[in-house]
Amino acid sequence: MKKRTKEILAILDEQYGREYVCYLNYETPWQLLIATMLSAQCTDARVNIVTADLFQKYDTLEKFANADLKELEQDIKPTGFYHNKAKNIIACTRDLLYKFGGEVPRSLEDLTSLAGVGRKTANVIRGNIYHDPSVVVDTHVKRISRRLGLTKNEDPEKIETDLMKELPKDHWILYNIQIITFGRSICTARSPKCEQCFLQKYCKEFKM
Repeated sequence: MKKRTKEILAILDEQYGREYVCYLNYETPWQLLIATMLSAQCTDARVNIVTADLFQKYDTLEKFANADLKELEQDIKPTGFYHNKAKNIIACTRDLLYKFGGEVPRSLEDLTSLAGVGRKTANVIRGNIYHDPSVVVDTHVKRISRRLGLTKNEDPEKIETDLMKELPKDHWILYNIQIITFGRSICTARSPKCEQCFLQKYCKEFKM
């Protein structure tokens, strides 16, 4: 690991600690899977508001699998892109029931075979449910990793590969948690609070 990367991670550890946190509310693996699907182009806070009622109404996989499409669309409408999300949730939960015996699979290959599940969602499940080392490339990780010079790529899969090479394996999940917090509070997409930033000297975009 490069000295520069080591210093960045040490500062993140000092600022945010090494506690594993998931910002989506869930009680079961399949609830986290659905919540993560809903989080595409939506804030975790809004997803948590929606799932508070959603997981009471649909409290089993069977209820999601047999849901009326139009009704489910209305139930998840505040998360955006509700038509595709509803369609994928129904297809995904049917696959969980009929292909995987009602269990959320562990492997990246099996997870990404599910409707509406890409690498990002799969890695959220692998990291949070199975504690398998995984790099989740969300909007914060993409933006900030580029600003910090840990990758030059735009493509999420290439960024994932770069970070897997750059970061020690025991920091893969932790890095995502720390960067989300950092990205929400300081290194925002628009008008980042550079004057408050403790990673100024490592940033490729910071100007005095």
